[in-house]
Parts: sequence; structure tokens; C-alpha cells
Amino acid sequence: MASGISKAWLILYNIAMTAGWLFIGIEMFQHCKSNDGNYHGMYSKLEKHILIFQTGALMEVIHALTGIVRSNPMLTLLQVSSRIFLVLAVLYPIPQVHDAFGVPFLLTAWTVTEIVRYLYYTLALLQAVPHVLTWLRYTLFIVLYPMGVFGELNTIYNSLPVVKENRIFSISMPNPWNIIFNYYYFLIGTFAVYIIYFPQLYFHMMAQRRKVLNPSKPKAQ
Repeated sequence: MASGISKAWLILYNIAMTAGWLFIGIEMFQHCKSNDGNYHGMYSKLEKHILIFQTGALMEVIHALTGIVRSNPMLTLLQVSSRIFLVLAVLYPIPQVHDAFGVPFLLTAWTVTEIVRYLYYTLALLQAVPHVLTWLRYTLFIVLYPMGVFGELNTIYNSLPVVKENRIFSISMPNPWNIIFNYYYFLIGTFAVYIIYFPQLYFHMMAQRRKVLNPSKPKAQ
């Protein structure tokens, strides 16, 4: 458990992230309510806030690297990288996918997950976590994780025609570096990454759930 200045920083960081995602969640609800359930325009409206609070998760990798928290830096990076990649490398440069079918799925999954997660971290630092929040922290992912992955993959899929037509981020020969890079095929390759790593992260969380919610009882002597 962190102490002193590092603990104060972690509390402030987690409070800020909780508040940020709570604001995004409220704005999402208000947008859909005001538009009779239509999510179109929702991402564009909230893009700046999502950019700030999603990329803000990179601080968790720094926390792990510096030892402020006892987390595996590589596992932490893997957990946040897909979302940051979606925000910075797909949704930001390709606004045509802001209203893609998968966007409300990924936004809902991200928002609910982050509100619960950062609130859990905040109260854990204050040693005041209610059991219901622990249960939510280690149970909601069962549905939200696949929902988020579906939304992310669907958004990438919908970006492919735009990337191919406009050759976004692609490099053709000749050029001073003598390299070729086709972002279209790179994005297709990310599907394989999801297929490989999603089950690993999912079952890791399942193992964590069993460990936290069903701790093994000491054997009777």
C-alpha cells in the first residue's frame, strides 16, 4: 500500500479519473435521452473528454514502473493499450467512424468499467471499500469486457474502407526512408492481436475474481 506523498497522489489521481468518467457517463445518458436513444453525434461531442481520460490511463503504467503500485507494468500496458490505440489511432484520425455501430458498445463498456474501477481504487486507498463495489469490480467485466472488445473490433472494421481509400498513415515508395507501410493491413493485423490476447486477459481476470471473491479457506487442523 502506498504511503505519504505517493498515496496522496494516487488518491487524487483516482478521484479525478472517477469524476472524469462519471461526467462522460452522465453526458452519454443525457445525449441519448435528448435524442430518443439515438447515439449519433455522441462520440464527437465527448471526444475531447475521452481523449483526456483515456490517455490518462497511461499514468497507471508509470505507477507500475516506478513501484508506486504493485502491478505488472507489461500487463498494465497491455490492458490500457487497446483503448488508447482506438482513441488515438482510429477514432481521432478517422472521424467517419464516430457513429459506427460498435462505438456505443465500446463507450458503454469503457465508461462503466472505469467508473467502478477508479472508485474501487480510491476507496481501497482509504481502506473503505464496500463489498458491493468489490463484487461489481470483479463481476461486471464478465459482460463489459466482451462488449468492449466487440465495439473496438467493429469500429476498426468500419474504419478499413476509409483508411484504404484515403491511404491514412500509409507510406509508399519511393521515399527518403525506403520503407513501405500500409495502415490498412496493419489494422487487419490487429484482429489477430485481439484473438491472441483477449482470452489471456479475460481468464486472468476470471482468476482474479475467484481469488478475491472466493478466497480459499484455511484447512481445519
